[in-house]
Amino acid sequence: MAKKEFTYNQALKELEDILAEIENEDLDLDLLSTKVKRATFLIKECKSRLKKTSAEIDEILGDWENIEN
Repeated sequence: MAKKEFTYNQALKELEDILAEIENEDLDLDLLSTKVKRATFLIKECKSRLKKTSAEIDEILGDWENIEN
């Protein structure tokens, strides 16, 4: 099965939806484990993307400082 691509904002929205289901007790108990696993995956993916973006920004800003000097 191909890996489903999604944006950071889509992942964040899905996490918010999962959290709302859990908080409102709208989540079927049989799906709880599946939703928690999905939430864990999404959190890891978001953290990875944030770290990558932060590193890219640091590199760009470092290049910018070298241009100014």
